[in-house]
Amino acid sequence: MDLGIDFRRLNTMGRAVGWAVSSRRRGLTILGFLALCLTEPVLARAQERTDIPALGTDQHAAGQAPENATVPAPAGSTTTAATPREATWRKLPGNFLQDQKDMWRFPVKLAEGHHWLPTALVVGGTAALIATDPQTMPHFRQTTRFDGFNRIFTSTVSGGIIAAVPATFYAASLVRKNSYDQGTALLAGEAVVDDTVLMVVVKSITQRLRPADVAASGNYSDTFFQSSKSPIGKGTSFPSGHALMSFSVATVFARRYRQHRWVPYVAYGLAGVLSFSRVTTGAHFPSDVFIGAALGYVIARYDVVRQ
Repeated sequence: MDLGIDFRRLNTMGRAVGWAVSSRRRGLTILGFLALCLTEPVLARAQERTDIPALGTDQHAAGQAPENATVPAPAGSTTTAATPREATWRKLPGNFLQDQKDMWRFPVKLAEGHHWLPTALVVGGTAALIATDPQTMPHFRQTTRFDGFNRIFTSTVSGGIIAAVPATFYAASLVRKNSYDQGTALLAGEAVVDDTVLMVVVKSITQRLRPADVAASGNYSDTFFQSSKSPIGKGTSFPSGHALMSFSVATVFARRYRQHRWVPYVAYGLAGVLSFSRVTTGAHFPSDVFIGAALGYVIARYDVVRQ
C-alpha cells in the first residue's frame, strides 16, 4: 500500500514537472540558439602553459609572453604552437574581427561533432534554471532582506565598476609605463566589445521581460518574446549583460595574473557579487545571470586571452 501511494505521488509530481516545462516551451526554444553563441573552442584548444610576468612588472611587450618562453607542441605534432595574442591599439581591430569570426563559426564546429559536452552542460544548466525561475524569483521580489545590498549595488554602480576597473588599470599602467598591464586593460576592453555584440543579438531575439516588469506576486512563467521595449533588446532580460561583461573582465585579469593566487579570487568574487545583485534588484532571472557568466568566461578565455 505504501508503495502504491509513493508511486501515485511520483506520478503526480511527474505531471506537474511536465506542465511546468510545457508552459515555458517558448523560452526553451532559444537554448538551441545559445549553442550557436558559445564561443570557439572549449575543448579543442588545449590550455597553453606560459610564464606570466609578475603583476606590475614591465618585462615583456604588451600582451605577449617572455621572448624566451616556449610552449611545447603536443607529442607527435608537427605544427608550431600558437604564441600569445599581442594586445596593442594597433592590433585591436584585427583581434576583434578574429574574435567575431571564431564566435559565429561555432555552429560549424558543433555540426562537425566538436564541443558537445560543454555545450550540453551550459545549455542544460540554463534550461534547468529557466524551469525553476518562476519558483525562485518571487522569493527575491517579495523579501526586504537585500534592500541594503541593493542600495549599494544599483545598475549604475555595477556598470560603473565593470567599466572603471580596466579603465583605471590602463591609466595606472600608462603612468607606470607598464606595457603588459596596458595590454591586459586593452584585452578586457576587447572582451567587453565582443560581449556587447553577442548580447544585442541574443536580447533582440529572446525579448524576455525583466522580473521587475512582472508584478511581485505575478506569473513569471511566460516571459520570453513578451517585451516590446526595443527591437534590439534594450531593457530586456536574457542574458544579463552585467554578468556577461563582469565575468569577461574577471577572466582576463584572472588568466593574465594567475600566478598571483589572490587575483582570481578577487576578480571572480567581485564578478559574482555584481552578477548576484542583478537578481536581487529584480533586473534579471537566475538563468539570465548563469548564461551571461558562462558566455563571458568562455569569450574572454578562449577568444580574447586565447590560452
